[in-house]
Amino acid sequence: MNRWCVLVLVTLVLCTGSVSGADKDQLRIATFNVDATPPIGSPVAYVPARKIEDPLSARGIVLLGAGKPIVICAVDWIGIGNSGYDVWRGELAEAAGTTTDRVTVHAIHQHDGPRCDFAAAKLLEEYGLAEEHFDVEFARKVIRRTAEAIRVEIGNSQPVTHIGLGKAKVEKVASNRRILGPDGKVRKMRFSSCKDPEAIAAPEGVIDPYLRLVSFWNGERALVTLMYYASHPQSHYLKGDVTSEFVGLARAQREKEVPGVLQIYFTGAGGNIAAGKYNDGSPENRPVLTARMAKAMKAAWESMEKRPITASQVEWRIESVKLVPGAHLDEAKLRAEIANKDEKSRQRLNAASHLAWLLRCRAGHLTELSCLRLGDTYILHMPGELFVEYQLAAQQMRPKDMVCLAAYSDYGPGYIGTEIAYEQGGYETGPDASLVSPKTEQILLTAISKLLR
Repeated sequence: MNRWCVLVLVTLVLCTGSVSGADKDQLRIATFNVDATPPIGSPVAYVPARKIEDPLSARGIVLLGAGKPIVICAVDWIGIGNSGYDVWRGELAEAAGTTTDRVTVHAIHQHDGPRCDFAAAKLLEEYGLAEEHFDVEFARKVIRRTAEAIRVEIGNSQPVTHIGLGKAKVEKVASNRRILGPDGKVRKMRFSSCKDPEAIAAPEGVIDPYLRLVSFWNGERALVTLMYYASHPQSHYLKGDVTSEFVGLARAQREKEVPGVLQIYFTGAGGNIAAGKYNDGSPENRPVLTARMAKAMKAAWESMEKRPITASQVEWRIESVKLVPGAHLDEAKLRAEIANKDEKSRQRLNAASHLAWLLRCRAGHLTELSCLRLGDTYILHMPGELFVEYQLAAQQMRPKDMVCLAAYSDYGPGYIGTEIAYEQGGYETGPDASLVSPKTEQILLTAISKLLR
């Protein structure tokens, strides 16, 4: 009898140890999705919100089991920059019980969505301009709601056994905004909407035509899908009609087609990419672009290949870089511009945003780039309005693997062009748009190569 008792006890210990070992390598995921729609009258982009076409959201995931929790969030706003970005990360980190360097927050960049930059708002406050461009109280409420959702949903986390990878070409959406002449200089700009026949007839130019998809599964049940595509997400805009735009509307369509699976969309390196070749800016064109995006999302889903994943295959990588502010940024001139009552309000907003970034750099701020590795899949998280060439370069660094890129994390640096783009002219690399040195290309490519090592 004693011998049998010992055998039973040994068996129980071995079984318990085996289960414990499995638990240690168990990846889990929590999802969250909260309303981020501004009230009527609240400033969005450059005008007050006059109508809500469809709701905005802040949605994302928390990965558990691979070290400290990892939080990835996408928000239907035009931009989240400087101290606004810091507050978002800080409060989400606290809610998830992790550190800020394991949190990344990305705006999708819809142009009838709110902006969030508490430092720029503070600079405008002295002149009574803050409320014209920022709804600070609303922004803080959304941050708190998102943090609270994370606290709740971590308790509802689900095991992750597999990831799914998919890819599909998006037809007739993206086109390069910069049309070069024979001298290598920008000859024409083709923005998110365009009515210039010559610009419309020009080739698409350098783009990344593919939408990439990463999904998380518990056995046979899909839990959440992350999607990545590089293009400005504008169709009909700057009227104050709040919308998640054609990318958000396509996302909503997919949620109806795949019930119970949260769909999260990220704008890739779309700083010099927009729908201008295929969009004349008319309201009627939004559903056309929506249908094309939804078709690609569905095709990427249908092309998906599932593969097992464990927590030991998940890694969070960080590279901190010091971005050099553009030489054109002058503190005295920016302060004078903010104070100048004869200057247009939008220009004073730009000056405040530029000064907030300059002071941030002077204070020794380091910009954190991160990469989520899921086995041989890599998801990069990058700042600003990044040119598509960075995304293409990252993919070439690991041509046999899936490489996704989400841009528009810290909106502070504005557009980030390639070094040669600053010699070519054009809006994106001009002093009103880009707040970094042309040498930024080498800094970022070096950091990307380390993240993808």
